Amino acid sequence: MTTAPGQLPVAEQAPRHPSDPDPARATKTRAVFALGLIAALTGLFIGGIVPATVALQLSRQARREAYASGGFLTGARWLRRGEQLAWTGLLLAAFALVALAVIAVVRLAQAPFGYDYPANVD
Repeated sequence: MTTAPGQLPVAEQAPRHPSDPDPARATKTRAVFALGLIAALTGLFIGGIVPATVALQLSRQARREAYASGGFLTGARWLRRGEQLAWTGLLLAAFALVALAVIAVVRLAQAPFGYDYPANVD
């Protein structure tokens, strides 16, 4: 059976065994996406570090569970988006920390060094 001239034939799928579970979206993928979104939104305020690390740890667990399920757990796209948002949150937090460090160094360089005594003190 072919779908159109010039295309590869479509492989017939074997009938499913009645005791096979139905494919379902993994619940951890929603959590990873939500935590990644929170991390990306609060990354500039340095609050995105915690949800981003939790999202990345959950994504590792979700990938392991999806691999072990043999294809019955779905949601790889949501998992990938959540990971990308978590990394974005971490990068924004790192940028904010570097910017704060630069501002602190510039302010420290502009401050007078040592104690400034009055003119009548030897």
